[in-house]
Amino acid sequence: MNATIYHNPRCGTSRNTLAILRHAGIEPTVIEYLTTPPDRVTLLRLMVDAGLTPREAARQKEPLFGELGLRDPSVSDEAIIDAMLANPILIERPFVVTERGTRLCRPSEKVLEVIPSLPGPFAKEDGEIVGD
Repeated sequence: MNATIYHNPRCGTSRNTLAILRHAGIEPTVIEYLTTPPDRVTLLRLMVDAGLTPREAARQKEPLFGELGLRDPSVSDEAIIDAMLANPILIERPFVVTERGTRLCRPSEKVLEVIPSLPGPFAKEDGEIVGD
């Protein structure tokens, strides 16, 4: 199965998602989106395919989100998208794309919705068991 993960290696959820993919026998294309951010078309496609609004796809807990005034509900989707493109740290992660669909994998086990079943249980970094 082909898969792509928009990954931040400093994020535990992203690391767990990548590890689940590998546990399932999938070696994904890994895009470290902070160093290779998606362009506008790709970002929009990720959001649409995952069924998310720009606000839902943004890292609202990131301090910069507040500093830029993006918490205000009157801020437009376009302004949020522009901010995400200018500051990739504002893009929530990890997004995973497979031929079965696109998911924002928060929590990491959401990746199970777009991959075949796991070959057995998987222990996340915190010891939580995922799968059978």
